[in-house]
Amino acid sequence: MAEENGQFVFTDFQESTSARFNTDVQANNNFHGPGLPGLKRRGQGHGSRSWIKIDEHGNSKILELDKATVMRHCALPARDLRLLDPKFIYPSTILGREQAIVVNLEQIRCVITADEVILMNSLDGCVLQYESELCKRLQTNKDQPDGLPFEFRALELALELTCLSLDAQVKELELEIYPVLDELASSINTLNLERVRRLKGQLLALTQRVQKVCDEIEHLMDDDGDMAEMYLTEKKQRKEDFLNNDLYDQPDIFGKNRGAARSAPISPVSSTTGVQKLQRVFSNVSSSKYGSFSASSNGQENIDQLEMLLEAYFVVIDNTLNKLLSLKEYIDDTEDLINIKLGTVQNQLIQFELLLTAATFVAAIFAMVTGVFGMNLKTTVFNDPDGFNWVLIITGLFCLVLYIAFLIYFKHKKLFPL
Repeated sequence: MAEENGQFVFTDFQESTSARFNTDVQANNNFHGPGLPGLKRRGQGHGSRSWIKIDEHGNSKILELDKATVMRHCALPARDLRLLDPKFIYPSTILGREQAIVVNLEQIRCVITADEVILMNSLDGCVLQYESELCKRLQTNKDQPDGLPFEFRALELALELTCLSLDAQVKELELEIYPVLDELASSINTLNLERVRRLKGQLLALTQRVQKVCDEIEHLMDDDGDMAEMYLTEKKQRKEDFLNNDLYDQPDIFGKNRGAARSAPISPVSSTTGVQKLQRVFSNVSSSKYGSFSASSNGQENIDQLEMLLEAYFVVIDNTLNKLLSLKEYIDDTEDLINIKLGTVQNQLIQFELLLTAATFVAAIFAMVTGVFGMNLKTTVFNDPDGFNWVLIITGLFCLVLYIAFLIYFKHKKLFPL
């Protein structure tokens, strides 16, 4: 068993596992044969990607690492690294693991350990800003520590840049959408409606992203176990102390206990075998979320420290979310105003149609009378030269009185104001 970078590497177990893995891969290839052209076997297609490694002193360098190397180095399962894959679109997520924190906040996708940050390399402005700002802060605070562990400072910068980026997008959307809504309220046309529809789609998408970040921070604040799991520096220190104490209690080459000077003699019956010590190491390293901090005297203070950090950015992201909700309410109010205007215009059209229908009915009566007298009928009205004129006058007066009666009826029923 050899010690490397504060971690125990079991050489015999690793060699046997590697040999068995190579045998299984060879047998699998023999079973499947050459395979179909263009079809990748399982385990292939995970080539190296470009990562940016930032240590606790603010030094950064670009590395070419494959997925398996990152998984072994950070002790992460494959499903956690899938969150960092740029080929997939996942909502914002912050996961606390035993030896690392997986951060997926907008364009910032990284793995934070107790002494380094492995950042997904990209030409995006947020990624470059995160790298430069983190290196600057680490180098500046090298001699003047601010009291926060390394992983919290890296997480704080990711939250800060994410909140600033989302807030800037909200402000940009506000500057674009308010004039369009005001113009739509004064002039309802197809072009303005299309612009509002496009901006409303952007608003809904941005609201979902901000809401997810807000929910993720709130979820961490509500779970003390998750916050305790994210304190990597203390877990690393306790692990090193435990291993040092374990090595101190081991007997030397003369069979004497190294801690005999400060402890009582150990009975051979109660002495710990190598297998039991190995179990003690794994049980201590793989402790539960709550049990990992139960032995720490300042564990609650550490949780409160992280909770205060998360609460500060929860207030910021909640303020951004309130801006989006206010903007959505303004859009809804504008839509209500437009619906009221359209309803008013529709009512005016119905009133005009009602008046036109009444006038058409009255004109139809007048046309019917003239049509009847226009036939070849034998009547004494035509014997009088002014007889047909009187018929027209009487019919016209009757139609006028009938139309006025319709108007009075409409006013009585309050179908429209007159």
